[in-house]
Parts: sequence; C-alpha cells; structure tokens
Amino acid sequence: MTPPDARQPGSDDGDRTVEAVLRPPVGSTRAETAPAGSTRTEGDDGAFARPAGADGPFDPPERRRPVVQAPPPASPAQQAAFGRPAAVAGSFAGDRPTPPPRPVAPPPPEAVLRAFRASGGQAGLQEPPGGRPGRRRTSAGPWWKSDARSDPWRDPHAPAGLTGPAVFEEESEQEGPVVVDRRGRRKLRLRDLSVRVAALVVLAVLLAGALGGGVGYLLTREAAETPLLAPGTTLSETDEGVTREPGSVSDIADRVSPAVVSIEVRIGDAGATGSGVVVDGENGYIVTNNHVISGADGVEGAEIRAVFSDGNGSEARIVGRDPASDIAVVKVERPGLVTASLGSADDVVVGDPVVAIGSPLGLAGTVTSGIVSALDRPVRLAGEGSDTNAVISAVQTDAPINPGNSGGALVDATGAVIGINTAIASLGGGSVGLGFAIPIDTARDIAEQLIATGSAVHAALGVNTRSVTDGTRDGALVLNVEPGSAAAAAGIREQDVIIAVDDRRVGSSEELVVAVDSRRPGDVVTVELVRNGSSTTVQATLDQA
Repeated sequence: MTPPDARQPGSDDGDRTVEAVLRPPVGSTRAETAPAGSTRTEGDDGAFARPAGADGPFDPPERRRPVVQAPPPASPAQQAAFGRPAAVAGSFAGDRPTPPPRPVAPPPPEAVLRAFRASGGQAGLQEPPGGRPGRRRTSAGPWWKSDARSDPWRDPHAPAGLTGPAVFEEESEQEGPVVVDRRGRRKLRLRDLSVRVAALVVLAVLLAGALGGGVGYLLTREAAETPLLAPGTTLSETDEGVTREPGSVSDIADRVSPAVVSIEVRIGDAGATGSGVVVDGENGYIVTNNHVISGADGVEGAEIRAVFSDGNGSEARIVGRDPASDIAVVKVERPGLVTASLGSADDVVVGDPVVAIGSPLGLAGTVTSGIVSALDRPVRLAGEGSDTNAVISAVQTDAPINPGNSGGALVDATGAVIGINTAIASLGGGSVGLGFAIPIDTARDIAEQLIATGSAVHAALGVNTRSVTDGTRDGALVLNVEPGSAAAAAGIREQDVIIAVDDRRVGSSEELVVAVDSRRPGDVVTVELVRNGSSTTVQATLDQA
C-alpha cells in the first residue's frame, strides 16, 4: 500500500502506463527524458530495441521487469492500527487447542493381502496383456503429427488473414442422388437413383393411386335403379306380445278410461269442454267441476252433453252445483254405465304414482302420469266466467294437467280415484308440472249432498282475514267480524291474528278457510289467536254458511 504522500507533484499515472506499454517505431530514436517519478531504467531502450539484422515478427528476449521502489516505512499511526499488540506473543491464534492425532488404520488382514497381492513379485498393479500403451500426447502418439510445430492452428504467433467466400460445388459435379444447391437446400436427383430404387418408387406411386381410386369408387358409386313397386312384399313382424302387468299405467287406463267422460257445454255459438267421472252408473250421475258447467245453468238454449269413451254422447242435466267447493253433479239418461272406483286421499303419501285421465284441450281419453308431489295444499279457486269462489285443500301432482282436464279423475296405482282434477299452476295457460285435485273424500261428501238435496252446506266462522307474518310466525289477520256470527259470539275482534283451529295450524287466510270448512255447522272449535302480542284461545260454535 503506497501512502498518499508518496506521489510526486505533477506526476501522471496515465502517462507512465502509456509510456511503459508503447514501443517507439522502428528506426526512431528516443531522446526524450523520462518524466519525474518514472520507473523505467536506462536499459529499457536496449531491451526493447530490434536486434541488428532481425527480420520478421518481433520476438524479444527475456523482458526486464521495471525496478519497483520500496514503499516508505509505515507511520506510527499505521503501526498502532495494524501492528501486533505489545501484550501478544506469537500468532494471534496461539491459544487454539492442539487437534488430536489422527487415528492410524490397522494393517489389513493377511487374507486381504494374499487376495490383492501382485503376482510374480511385481510391485503395484500388473500390466495389461501386451504391455502398457504409450503416452497419447507424445511425438509417437496417434494425435500428434510430424508437422505439428508448423501447424498454424497450433502456432500462437501465426498471422491471421481473411479468405474468399465459401465455394459450393455445382450440382452437376456432386455425386449421389442427393445434392445441395447454392442455398444449402437438399434435393433428390432421380437420374442418379438405381434402377431398383426407381422401380420401387414407381411401384409405390402406382399402388397408392390404385388404392385411392378404389376407395373413391366405393364411396361414390351409385346402385342401379330398381323398380318402385314390388307386388307381394310382406314386412316382418314380431311374434312376442307386449306384457302389461297389473298396476301399470296401461292397465289403469284400460280399466278407468270407460268411467271418465268428456263434458261439452254449448251456449249459443260459444262452447267449452271439460271432463267428468261416473260415480253412479245405474242412475247416470257424473261428478265434474262447478266452473265447467256453471255458465250453462239457467241459460235458455244452453246445452250440456256427456261423451263416453265409445264415442256416443247423451244430453246431461245439472243436478246441483257448489261454488264453495267447485263440485257439481250432472245426470244422463243412460243406464249401465261403467262406474269409477272411489278411493281415499287419506291413504296417499307424497311420492305415490298417479295417473290423470280426462279431455285436455278437447282431446278425449288422454292419459298422463306422475306422482303426488304435495298434500293438503291450500289453493284458492276463482274461475273466469264462473261463480266459483272456493279454497280447497288440494292434492298436488306433477302429472301434466291442462285446460279440459277439469272434472277428470286422478287415479292411484290400484285404479281408485283419489281426486278430481281442478286447477293448474301456470304462467301462460299451459301445464308447467303443477296440477291440483280436490280430494275425493271432499268430492264424495259434496256429491252426496247435491244428489240428495241439490245443494251443499258448509261451516262458517264469520270473519274476513288476510295472510300476515311477523317473521317468525304466520297467521290470518282478522279484518272484520260479521255481526251475530260465531266469531262475534266467541269474542274474536278485529286485528286479532288467528294461528290455529283445534290442533290444525293456520298460517294464512286460505288455511283458515280450509280448517273451518273441514268441520260441520254446529261443531265447537278452539280458536288460538294472538292479541296485543300475547296468545289466547276462545271457543266458537260454527255457523252454517
């Protein structure tokens, strides 16, 4: 390390460097005086001068190194910073513990010495058969040539020079079938192919052409035209019959369809169609919906006809109709009709298979199938052009039901009628997989009353309500109470919320109507209601609607 004050004023390290590297041109004489502080000696000119009579590349003798001036002694501050402390003797790591001696491996066993000892008294490994090969990189080795010293690729002092561009042979001068053009692309020259190779190439081309032509012919050929008529032709048919097991849809349709009729209503130039179910074949009673035949009741010139499965029709008269349940009964004068077997909706569970039979869209004898998708579904009925105003506890099904199915039969897997198809849930007038049927238990009760008296009676509480909820509990809010009604006598007030009738929960105004309608006039029921935030119960004796 050279102290900063060792540099002489006016000295230039760059000048010294250039002067030490550059050599004067041949024949010139250096007369300049070396700058102050230069390290070049007097013999430098002689050491780097061209020898007398020398010619060719300059190859100087051993170069003399420039005399390097000894650095000045370190200052006291440097010695204090980098010198050995006075209290330390020896090396800086003199107190490092001495490493333990390395373990000496024991001598090998005698058996190992005998197994690996050189044979013939030789020391070390024995030579391979034929003696040791010579050293590869010698004047006699395979990778050394006699003119190696004059090889320009091995001579570091050989001059370099540029040559002309690469020269490619003409295609005519190249040998073999594969030639390279001036752009380096490989080409096949057929004239240099052997006779056998050329014959094979030609044969392969001919085979490929023949194969392609044959495939094209097979794909594009057209059969010859044959006569259009073939007298005496007999088509094949299967000998095995189709098995229709009992309880299948086809079996149910075969047994129940004769008991389902089409109802045709004509009022002047207008007409409508529906369906009906024969419930008393001996006397000709047919159950249908009130909204199917209500438009013809009391209208002069109106005509109602029942068309049976055999295509014959008979005039039908209205026996009675009930707008509060949407049930009506008509009668035809045709004894000996097939009577439907009536079941019970109480025996049905969700998921049971059902079959709907009727005349949707005027298509008589139509059969659709599905399952029971819900039970006790409160549905409000209000037919356009009809006086029907009913709330039913419906059997919901996904069997397709369309306009015209009204009054038809909903049948279970045994062939028993469990409901009268009445309504559909639709956005545009067609079936969307949600149909509703009046339970046959309700239809049977109303039909018996209509056949017996021509009218039906219903129980009434005497309140008008609407559905409400507080977010946790639903109910029917009492809007008004009819004077002298069962509700007024029981102490039910406006703004009360009815939440149950007996043991049946009430969550909407429709459910309240269904719960009351399931009782008979004169029945005493317990009504649970919420008044001013607290629950209370009252006893009510139902009136006749």
